[in-house]
Amino acid sequence: MAGIIAFAARRSGQQPVLRALTNCLERNLVEGNQRSYHQAARVLYKACLRANNTVLPRPKNALYAQELRYFRSSAALLQSQDIVVPPFPDSISEGDVRLEKKVGDVVSVDEVVLEVETDKTSVPVPSPAGGVIEEFYVAEGATVKAGQKLFKLKITGDAPPPKKDSPKPAQESAPTPPPAPKPTPSAAPPPPPKAAAPSAGAPPPPPPPRAPTSTIPVAAIRHAQAIEAATVKVPPADPTKEITGTRTEQRVKMNRMRLKIAERLKQAQNVNAMLTTFNEIDMSYMMEFRKANLDAFQKKYGLKLGFMSAFAKASAYALQDQPVVNAVIEGQEIVYRDYVDISVAVATPKGLVVPVIRNVESMNYANIELAIAAMGEKAKAGKLAVEDMDGGTFTISNGGVFGSLLGTPIINPPQSSILGMHGIFERPVAIKGQVVIRPMMYVALTYDHRLIDGREAVMFLRKIKAAVEDPRVILAGL
Repeated sequence: MAGIIAFAARRSGQQPVLRALTNCLERNLVEGNQRSYHQAARVLYKACLRANNTVLPRPKNALYAQELRYFRSSAALLQSQDIVVPPFPDSISEGDVRLEKKVGDVVSVDEVVLEVETDKTSVPVPSPAGGVIEEFYVAEGATVKAGQKLFKLKITGDAPPPKKDSPKPAQESAPTPPPAPKPTPSAAPPPPPKAAAPSAGAPPPPPPPRAPTSTIPVAAIRHAQAIEAATVKVPPADPTKEITGTRTEQRVKMNRMRLKIAERLKQAQNVNAMLTTFNEIDMSYMMEFRKANLDAFQKKYGLKLGFMSAFAKASAYALQDQPVVNAVIEGQEIVYRDYVDISVAVATPKGLVVPVIRNVESMNYANIELAIAAMGEKAKAGKLAVEDMDGGTFTISNGGVFGSLLGTPIINPPQSSILGMHGIFERPVAIKGQVVIRPMMYVALTYDHRLIDGREAVMFLRKIKAAVEDPRVILAGL
């Protein structure tokens, strides 16, 4: 409202606007709103004086100038505010709370107080202003819905910077004691008299008696050593990261993302008739191409050229050749998608997520690498939104980054197929009647046999093999 009044004050001939604002002000000058309209009334009255020298009648409540104090549009200091669960997307109805702060902590603007873990991602709940957390309405692990109260925040402004430990003043050195007086030299004592030499015929004196030697059993020594070396073992604070050998068990509640992953994977096994076919790819050409263009690619785009872009582009090319692999069964119908959205599996500390790269059929290697890098950074930072993982017509899982030799991936529902990449290892292969050493990679395609026949699956995987071994087949449309 203040912006509208200021705009009206700078413009001439705006009497209708000023009159309308005056009427609005008069209607809202009631017991509970007088304070919030004080400054607006003053600005409005001055604007009326400047508008063609016309003075509009003041509101009927003439006591507002003495009673009103200030005008504000933001939260006031030392005021408590209840923070609620932000709205969820349509596909999510609830989530579990994971607290990042505790009661009494001082937080700054946009600092994350807690996270709501949903089936697909974690939704951070930041502080809208600097203040102190007064109370939590929910406990750790509680299930909440959109709009539910989470915590109460007392607004105090920006959080103070952390106090730096001031260096302790150097302790004053204690006064050194006076040096001790040196002893005065005295006359050397006379040497002791020498013992008389024994006569030649006298027997030698007997040796002095020795104390009896005590013996300790070997078992007692070992027992004492075992007691000295014994240490008290306690169960690990985080059982997901270490095993200390205490022979204890700890139960940890599964988060919603892990529960959803388990449910979807089991659903894939129960619904799909999964079958896996294999092939191997000679990575010689792609490795030479990457080595020759690595520096130029990194200089232009700011990131390294990887192998994922080659496989994503080859998969999009093969999907265009075999549209049934890009389709899905819904009820008693087959849905053919006229677009290629590839989900890339990314491992995070919270579980496996599959952000989607859209319209891969129209992208080149650089566009794919940039999209994968952006999604990877968001996944590691825990900032993936539900929209980033929604959809997808085909999935690529790269177990080769962990050194996997071979595996059978599981379909990511509601898709119908998934490509599994594995590690690159040098192996002897026969080429033109000769045995040579080449860098080879096994690839696996798991598909829903209800929809995709073996012929289409094998031809699809062979098309990927040809496009990766020699990308010129994509340009030639072979």
